[in-house]
Amino acid sequence: MNIIKPKKLKKGNTIAFLGVSGKIKEYEKLLSAKEFFEKEGFNVIISNTCKNSHRYMTGTCDYDCVEELHSFFLNDEIDAILCARGGYGTLRLLEYIDWSIIKKHPKIFAGYSDITILLNMIFKKTGLITFHSAMPNGDFSQNIEDFTKNSFFSTLNGTKKEYKASNFVCYKEGNAQGLLFGGNLASLTSLSGLNFFPDENLILFLEDLNEPVYKIDRMLTQLFNIKKFRSRVKGIAFGEFKDIDNEEYFDELINELTEKLNIPVCRGFHITHNKIKDTLPVGIKCEFNSKSALIKIKDSYLL
Repeated sequence: MNIIKPKKLKKGNTIAFLGVSGKIKEYEKLLSAKEFFEKEGFNVIISNTCKNSHRYMTGTCDYDCVEELHSFFLNDEIDAILCARGGYGTLRLLEYIDWSIIKKHPKIFAGYSDITILLNMIFKKTGLITFHSAMPNGDFSQNIEDFTKNSFFSTLNGTKKEYKASNFVCYKEGNAQGLLFGGNLASLTSLSGLNFFPDENLILFLEDLNEPVYKIDRMLTQLFNIKKFRSRVKGIAFGEFKDIDNEEYFDELINELTEKLNIPVCRGFHITHNKIKDTLPVGIKCEFNSKSALIKIKDSYLL
């Protein structure tokens, strides 16, 4: 697979906030995030889709969001695209996206939650490294965590090479190598039926929010019923599954999955809907050690 690396984020660059998912209910939060980034030395523009909505989604329609996505990649004055928020909507856009535009005009593309769909499909379709990252609406608008801020900037300037879990649980010790891949479990599962993952060994990272354990069970089962996907995953780094209904059941579920797959698995990474979160490159080669709960990036992921 031909990997495309975007350019590093530097002071003076222009960051575009892109609305392609859930409706922006409090626009003033984006204005606060804009002020934060401007104080950090960046220029900021906000997409028109953030100001409009249809039902529970941004923009006046799906094609409106795709047009804004295309225009932001085509605009050479924009250095990085940071999705405004998650929610729901990106799955509806896939059939309209011209992947060649993204491939010919590579740049940082980042977000999490529902944006997981675009992070992984952009990588699959173009080879462009994307970033599972904090977003303006929820992370950079108010009460900004130093950990989140530092991980965001150190990852997007290419200096961060390791990701360490805390208060972790190791389910099976071991080392594995592969491309770092994943994100929000519900969003990733919604891609089942599409050709959504690369034909390479993968280190899968997962997180989710407000899902009962039986639904997590169903989603994991659906993903790993895809035989080729199952054969490609060589290790799993679980982030936080925030506000689950039964911690004991969840622990049992991960143990069962670990026994079935017989690969290194641990839990406790700062991959989460919580305020304290890491920013990770999607699609880059990494080494995963479940005993020490450490992900080491093996190659440079930015130019």
